[in-house]
Amino acid sequence: MANRFVELLREREWLLADGATGTNLFAMGLMTGDAPELWNTEYPERVLTLHRQFIEAGSDIILTNTFGGTRFRLKLHRAQERVQELSHAAARIARYAADSADRPVVVAGCVGPTGELFAPLGGLDRDACESAFAEQASALAEGGADVIWIETLSARDELEAAVAGAARTGLPIVCTMSFDTNGSTMMGLAPGDLAQVCAALPTAPAAFGTNCGVGAAEVVACILTMAETAPPGTVLVAKANCGVPEYVDGTLRYAGTPELMADYARLARDAGARVIGGCCGTTPGHIRAMSSALETHVPGRAPDVATVVERLGGVSRGAEARCLGHMHYAAGADARRRASRRARRGAAETPPRGAV
Repeated sequence: MANRFVELLREREWLLADGATGTNLFAMGLMTGDAPELWNTEYPERVLTLHRQFIEAGSDIILTNTFGGTRFRLKLHRAQERVQELSHAAARIARYAADSADRPVVVAGCVGPTGELFAPLGGLDRDACESAFAEQASALAEGGADVIWIETLSARDELEAAVAGAARTGLPIVCTMSFDTNGSTMMGLAPGDLAQVCAALPTAPAAFGTNCGVGAAEVVACILTMAETAPPGTVLVAKANCGVPEYVDGTLRYAGTPELMADYARLARDAGARVIGGCCGTTPGHIRAMSSALETHVPGRAPDVATVVERLGGVSRGAEARCLGHMHYAAGADARRRASRRARRGAAETPPRGAV
């Protein structure tokens, strides 16, 4: 049986994913510290409403309300025994919303990080991690997900375990990492390394890329770097935060306007992304603007980092260095400092021409 996600990728040049789940549920009454996943059984109509809003705004892909759905994350809410129940319910809600649409809509079973560290930094081992991901992925598949969507990871070993666990479902897999630390993930993986990591996996993801992070400009910069290292035909995913969050009058707000996110969508497409969406702070209003922008966009050449900065805002020095073709920024900066010191010493030690 043909997979809806795979078929749409064959038919379309780009697909529009949805926006944020958690930050939009806060606007519907979710309280800080509460688990959004519990709403899949407590307030399913509110979760359904959010899915429908994104579909009406133009999303071709909606992610289930299960980002923190592994037993490791649910343990924080004493719900670790409810993995199957909550993920299955979330997938059913999203499936109902997708099937009610007047066009094909993909249900992506969202899987987030465990929040744990692998030994020796922490107490997590590979088997337990893979088992937890497999448990959640299985429930999402049974509930009607078309694809398992692994997002916001930062460590290679967790990515490997997540993909291995998700692969047990037989569904296509999407994986995205958050490059939020000077152009790398928190655990030091660079955007250009992700293609190599994915190529080495026993089960190759159908798509990979970046999500969350520190804003739209950084995500586009990451896509530019990935596009240079990924094999031809790779499906790249960009799902950027809607700006940087700020507390205003006691409320967390994101600065990205619909106009900025529309421009981000155009630049992400030109940079090489085929699946484009929003992450934290991205509302259905932002997605509507992105949909309109992509529908009318005439593809152009990949932007340079200066263009990205001019239109979307600043990027980290690490991301900029990679876009300019340098090595990892930390190593490159050290090399440049050493070269500069050698040059200064040489100038001081070499007498002026004609002095001898």
